[in-house]
Amino acid sequence: MNPLRLTAVAALLALGAAACGGTTKDSVKSAPPAQASSPAAAKANPDAPIKQGLKLAFLPKQINNPYETIVDNAGIDAAKEYQGQAKEVGPSDASASSQISYINTLTQQGHDAILIAANDANAVCGPLQQARGKGIKIVSYDSDAAKECRDIFINQASSEEVGRSQIKLLASMIGSKGDIAILSATANATNQNTWIKYMKDELTKPEYKDMKLVKVAYGDDDDQKSFTQTQGLLQAYPNLKGIIAPTTVGISAGARYISGSKYKGKVVLTGLGTPNQMRQFVKDGTVQKFALWNPKDLGYLASYAAAALVSGQITGAEGESFKAGKLGSRTIGKDGEIILGPPFTFDASNIDQFDF
Repeated sequence: MNPLRLTAVAALLALGAAACGGTTKDSVKSAPPAQASSPAAAKANPDAPIKQGLKLAFLPKQINNPYETIVDNAGIDAAKEYQGQAKEVGPSDASASSQISYINTLTQQGHDAILIAANDANAVCGPLQQARGKGIKIVSYDSDAAKECRDIFINQASSEEVGRSQIKLLASMIGSKGDIAILSATANATNQNTWIKYMKDELTKPEYKDMKLVKVAYGDDDDQKSFTQTQGLLQAYPNLKGIIAPTTVGISAGARYISGSKYKGKVVLTGLGTPNQMRQFVKDGTVQKFALWNPKDLGYLASYAAAALVSGQITGAEGESFKAGKLGSRTIGKDGEIILGPPFTFDASNIDQFDF
């Protein structure tokens, strides 16, 4: 890797302090969806100051997901930079409907913005529209909600780039030959399904004619289920050469199983994980390479985007720009999407340079 690029990436992935947010489990009956105004109905004022005392709430897929915790804590810390208040609330499971009662509660509490990593793009749509109808800004991050139910989406990387790069990474390690499987999160996770769509499309290219996708399994972002699903894949498909787990829970659980099994060194595992959770598996030879972006930067960017929305600097329309603190100026793309940046590959040569 070009030393200058590595230095730049290392700087991008610099550590930030982590804070803890509160939780609530109050449940409120959902009201019929309200009609929210479109971004085009308002006019952005890029010179408007960020409002003081903003109240933000991060609603992750599940609160016990280590990756989601890193993202949300960074967003909570970012809010302090512009004198706002932020917290994390959410369910302990990643089911399709588990986030609905939290959206309703946050709406009643009168937050300025709700930031959500959707477990199901459509299941949360009605409650989010209700919140928007009351003037609450909705920012989806990591896993998108339906476009008509949020103002903007903070995408960790181009969905196409993530999906295709996962196939390329695995292919480079198995010589572009053999049966492969995917260990996903939940069956309804927007980001997972979009990435998998591009993985499947990438596999149709001539250079992958000797690679065959035999199974997409779902671990539901549950450690034990992902561990068991890995075991099941390896037992059901004796000719399996590689597994892609594009979920931090799945890749660590899969690595834990493979590291203590006869498959270590024989079946390649890659996907998306954090350096700290994967370090031991890279060093013991279970995993050669995996990828991710900086989850702290994802939460940080989402926090500033929410503040810009509430303050009127942006409305969510394509082409609008705002300043995201230390990350600099960001521009909204098509369908209200803001991309953090390209994924980065971790391996034994660089993993000790990162701590998150």
